[in-house]
Order: sequence, then structure tokens, then C-alpha cells
Amino acid sequence: MYHEIHGRTDAGAPTVLLCSGLGGAAQYWAAHIAALATHFRVIAYDQNGTGRSRATLPFGYAIADMAVEVAALLGNLGVRRAHFVGHALGGLIGLQLAVDRPALVDRLILVNAWARTHAHTLRCFAARKSLLSNTGVAAYVQAQPLFLYPAAWLADRQDWLVEQDAAGIAHFPSTETVLRRIEAIEAFDLTAAIPGIVAPCLVVAARDDVLVPYTCAINLADQLPEVQLKLLEHGGHACNITDPVGFDALVKAFLLPA
Repeated sequence: MYHEIHGRTDAGAPTVLLCSGLGGAAQYWAAHIAALATHFRVIAYDQNGTGRSRATLPFGYAIADMAVEVAALLGNLGVRRAHFVGHALGGLIGLQLAVDRPALVDRLILVNAWARTHAHTLRCFAARKSLLSNTGVAAYVQAQPLFLYPAAWLADRQDWLVEQDAAGIAHFPSTETVLRRIEAIEAFDLTAAIPGIVAPCLVVAARDDVLVPYTCAINLADQLPEVQLKLLEHGGHACNITDPVGFDALVKAFLLPA
């Protein structure tokens, strides 16, 4: 898989792996690289089937397969232990990795993630799948920001939205790939295994997330043995994008020694 390595190169440098949501691309974390690279060796990657990691995904492709791919990537890079920061689907991958390969995960930051996919989220994805299958890529891409960002934040960024739409359409993976990634999200249920996760976790959620109810984060935190919960009043599903400085401060406070 395509990956990038930024920041510290010394032998003792702690590693942070950044894992994106449904879009899957390393570019999602661009606003955070500089702030984290001062303190960490930072790895960002394009998940299989997305960005520059073009691949045909098999039938039944699951979050567990994505976790295997991450473990293989870290193994190929000689990383035996890493902090993991995951947004939405990326958080699900982090949870799965912490269950399957606990020695590999040092600390885990979960942003608008969940233990089991909520009925509201399933309804949102049903609408998005319908747009993609029945109306086309452009309609799907143009609708995507409505699920990711608060309305007031979007209203002031119309030119940026036009640029994002054009890039999203130009670099869109195959419809089949996106549908299989959504199906993996829909099937996710790690409820039974989450109480066994040993990695310390920071669960971050925004109360105004329209895709994933913030109550999912509360439920997730209630099941994790060692956890901090941070509920943001504003920020939407992509709260790290709407407030990158605030998000970076949360990450560094949780990962860096006092």
C-alpha cells in the first residue's frame, strides 16, 4: 500500500499511524502532519482500494482484513509498536487491530468511531449507496460534505467545496470498491471483544455529528477498560478538519508524557 513517513528519524522515536475513514487516503491527515512530526515518526497511508493503493477488493471484504493490511504495513516497516489514530472507519480498524494484535498497539485514539454500526448510520449509508448506484459518482461526491461537516462551517467555504468536489470526482475509486468498503462498515460489530482491549484509549466525538450519533462514542467508552472520553460541542463528523489545532492539542496531550 502507498504510505508516507514524516517526522523524527531517530531510533527511539515513537511511531504514530494515522488511519482515515471511508475515503481511505493519507491526504485526509495533511493538516496534522507538521504538528505531530515534531514529536513522532508519523505514518499515513492510502488504504487498499483508495487513493494511490488501487486494488480490487474481494467479496466479503471486512474491517478485519483492513486490520491485517495495517499490521503487514507496520511489519514491513519494522515497526513493532505504534500509537494509532483512527477516524470513523479508521477507528474501527484500530479497534480490530487492538483486539487481534494487542502487542502492536500502544495507545489508541478513536474519532467518531463505534463498537457496532448504529441504525442511524446504516440509514445514512443506505442513502449514500443509493446516490452512488442510481445517480452516479458526482451526486455521491457532492452529498458527502453534508455528512462530514457542520452546515455553518460549510456555508463559509463554498469555493473550497467546489475544489473538493472536483478532486473527489477526479480521484474516485471504482463504485464496486466504495460499496464493498461501506458493506464492511455495515457489518462491523466488535461489541463482545472490546472489553478485552488493553491499550489505553482516547475516544473523541462531536455532538453535532450527523452521520454517527455521539451516543455511540459514549457506549464505546463505557465498554473500554482504560479510556478517556472527550465530547466536543461542535465540529461534525470530520471534527479534526474543522478544528485541526484543537484536535492536535488533544492528540499530543494524550500521547506525550506529562
